[in-house]
Amino acid sequence: MSIIDAIHTGALSSARTRVDPVFGLEVITECPNVPAQILIPENAWDDKDRFRMEARKLAGLFVKNFVRFENGVNDKVKAAGPKV
Repeated sequence: MSIIDAIHTGALSSARTRVDPVFGLEVITECPNVPAQILIPENAWDDKDRFRMEARKLAGLFVKNFVRFENGVNDKVKAAGPKV
C-alpha cells in the first residue's frame, strides 16, 4: 500500500533510481515506508549469483520471443531490449 500511496502523492517522481543492468529499466531505490531491500529485486535473493543467472535467462527469453516482432519496429525500440 505504501508504494501506491507514494504514487498518488507524487513521492516517486523525485525518488532515486538506478538502471537495471540487464533490462535497462529505471528501478526505484527509495520509497517512503518501504524497506529499500525489497525495491531492488537482487536484494531479495540470498544467492546473488543465482539471481543474476535467472535474470539473464529471463532476458534471453524476452530477446528470443521479440525476434517474431522485430521486423515491425524501429531500431530505437530494438535497442531498448534486455542486454544478454
